[in-house]
Parts: sequence; structure tokens; C-alpha cells
Amino acid sequence: MPDPAEQLARIYQAGFDITQLERYPGVAAVVRDDVIVLLRPTPLGLEMVGTPGWKIGESIGILVDRGGSKVFQSKSTLLDATPERLRLLEAFRKDLTQLLLPTS
Repeated sequence: MPDPAEQLARIYQAGFDITQLERYPGVAAVVRDDVIVLLRPTPLGLEMVGTPGWKIGESIGILVDRGGSKVFQSKSTLLDATPERLRLLEAFRKDLTQLLLPTS
């Protein structure tokens, strides 16, 4: 069973920032290049809560389709999902998924 503290250490060493958001107690927020996801401990180690999104203030902007355009939305705030932001989102998701896999 993966140790959440060891997982967080690996994630931090890989260049991610680890913090907590006041509005999401009991979970860790992992951030890199303004991409963010929440992690919670489970009996099988840390797991993502939902999908990664874009950090907008103290909130998480979720990728949605609005009128044929992709945007990150947090409440009434919209942020264009530029090709660069989408590239950063995908790299974040891929790298973090690898880091959450159990090590031998």
C-alpha cells in the first residue's frame, strides 16, 4: 500500500507545489504552472478528486465547452483554454498520474 507522505514527497521532488485551499479542507492541492488538482488519501494511496483544472484565485476552473470554444470555468469566471494551457494541463495530468502509481 502506498504511503501518502512518500507519494507527496515524490510529487514535490518532481516540481509540483503542494498546498491546501481553505475551501477544500482535508485534501492536498497540487499545483504546477497554474494547473491544479486536489488529492485525497485512500487505503490505496493518494487519488485525484475530480480532474485537473486551472487555478483561478482560490478556485479550480474546470475545462468546459462553451459555444464551441473550450474554456476553464470557475463559477462565473471564464478563462480561455489556449493551446498552451491545454498542453500544460495534459502534461500535468500525465506526470501526476505516473507519480501516483505504486512504486516497487
